[in-house]
Amino acid sequence: MRLKDKVAVVTGAGRGLGKGIALKLAQEGAKVVVSDIDINNASETCKEIQQSGGQAIAVQTNIAKREDVEQMFKEASEKLGEVDILVNNAGINRDGMLHKMSDEQWDQVIAVNLTGTYYCTQTAAKVMRERQYGRIINIASASWLGNIGQANYAASKAGVVGLTKTAARELASKNVTVNAICPGFIETDMTRGVPEKVWDIMVSKIPAGRAGKPEDVANLIAFLASDEAAYITSEVINVGGGMIL
Repeated sequence: MRLKDKVAVVTGAGRGLGKGIALKLAQEGAKVVVSDIDINNASETCKEIQQSGGQAIAVQTNIAKREDVEQMFKEASEKLGEVDILVNNAGINRDGMLHKMSDEQWDQVIAVNLTGTYYCTQTAAKVMRERQYGRIINIASASWLGNIGQANYAASKAGVVGLTKTAARELASKNVTVNAICPGFIETDMTRGVPEKVWDIMVSKIPAGRAGKPEDVANLIAFLASDEAAYITSEVINVGGGMIL
């Protein structure tokens, strides 16, 4: 129960990796704001936490809209308390080769993955600076180093890394840490939908010999969110079974 009575916001927590993170933080004692653009998915995650004896609320949030983000933090404060932990997990992809990519594909990904992360981080930073305490963990990606067919996604995640390092420098003196995690090939509803041949190719590139599970990422987040990680900030940590060099 390293996070007992801490209030944690997890964006994109309705399913997949975000759901795994929310469940783990609740298991560690945190009161969790389950944020997702799909309120039905958010409610299901919230229900699982509550059935396990944890505290949680579900909040429908489009993080690409500042007013949604501000409302989410307001609800968190009113119902659970001021936010101690923020996990910026929500993200989308709209893949396409650079020469064929539309402005809409570019704008959608940047709006959610980068601008949305900025809105959440900025809102959290205002609260955390005043309280002289906070943990911000951003989900980046190995693609921040570049990936064919993902110019928009790679640019957004590279931006998240830059935002992480800048925020970490600005907030360190306020006892607020900011770190980024780059998950590798993680087994979720989305990745399980890829053809078996593609799955096998991806797994063959992983020295550990298997796809990761949401809890592999969630375990690290629980540590970074705890007081045990108080002296760790501005880091970009790979969780990929050795796949990410």
